[in-house]
Amino acid sequence: MVSIDPNGWPLRAARRGPEMASVVLEDVGKSYGSQSVVRNINLDIADGEFIVLVGPSGCGKSTILRMIAGLEDITVGEISIGGKIVNGMEARERNLAMVFQDYALYPNMTVEANIGFGLKMNGVPARERAARVREVARLLQIEPYLERKPRALSGGQRQRVAMGRALARKAQLFLFDEPLSNLDAKLRMEVRTQIKLLHRDLGMTSVFVTHDQTEAMTLADRIVCLDAGSIAQVGTPEELYSRPANLFVASFIGSPQINLLPATVMAGTLRLDDGQVINPAKPLDLENGREVLVGLRPEDLTDGSRMNSMTKPQSLQFDYLVPETLGSDTFLIGHIAGTRVTARCAPMARPEVGTRIELHADISHLHLFDPMTQKRI
Repeated sequence: MVSIDPNGWPLRAARRGPEMASVVLEDVGKSYGSQSVVRNINLDIADGEFIVLVGPSGCGKSTILRMIAGLEDITVGEISIGGKIVNGMEARERNLAMVFQDYALYPNMTVEANIGFGLKMNGVPARERAARVREVARLLQIEPYLERKPRALSGGQRQRVAMGRALARKAQLFLFDEPLSNLDAKLRMEVRTQIKLLHRDLGMTSVFVTHDQTEAMTLADRIVCLDAGSIAQVGTPEELYSRPANLFVASFIGSPQINLLPATVMAGTLRLDDGQVINPAKPLDLENGREVLVGLRPEDLTDGSRMNSMTKPQSLQFDYLVPETLGSDTFLIGHIAGTRVTARCAPMARPEVGTRIELHADISHLHLFDPMTQKRI
């Protein structure tokens, strides 16, 4: 049994080694009749890794999760868990646990009974069952609620119960299907932190599906960013944010969204549509006249108050429209060279609406994309 600190968390990592499992997807695809919804998915998930599948609605992320779980048949390809091909296995044979968006709790059962239900169905003796339920209740800080029924719990508490039911099974693989989408912002952050700590301390091999890029960035060891049924990019959160492979990833990862300015290459520089020139840190080795899209994150475009943090600042003229105030920051929304952009500025930045002001771009963080192929240059 894991040693617990006074706050209910393990004192040290309690990795379960051989019970965990790697997951491999090879050329996996799914079609409904003539409609292909998932194509050419190749992915290796390491033992103990936390993988997040992220993308907009309809991109295929939940379908991939359900194929791993055995809840959807695979049209083509192969899935293996722990080195064993599972294509023909029923879900119950795959030794995995799943946490759903809607909690899927039995309303007539207590929390204790809900957590232990799967163990009871699998014939786990009552004494061992009770010990496992108490262990996960301590981990998830829901011991005071064991005798309550789900209707007496908040949304966050219900989701902890659903997680507890999965943890009690001691499965080799944990699957999360948008488990936080029904929670308000505060609860979402609390449960997200709880999931992160559980993974850190228990080393669970986990696949987590979400459409929320903030959840992906904060939870993942690696992110699988999906677009229209295919993988757009796989990498760490830092890799997808700092080196997006294409326009889709650049635009999907990051909040507020990346600014994209049309430009033309001129003698190693970038000329914007209104004649303003951006001088990259190194002259561009691109042909004159080539059209590109210049990507600038909002935090790399700011007013003079944040200029000291910039490596290579360059001035750009900005036609200011409206602010978005978040307390710690103010985002100024306006236009550069006729293109709508967002700049991250000091909390009290308040230019006069409708005026032209000078912003500073950190050109050491420029991203360049080909507008035709949409790939990174």
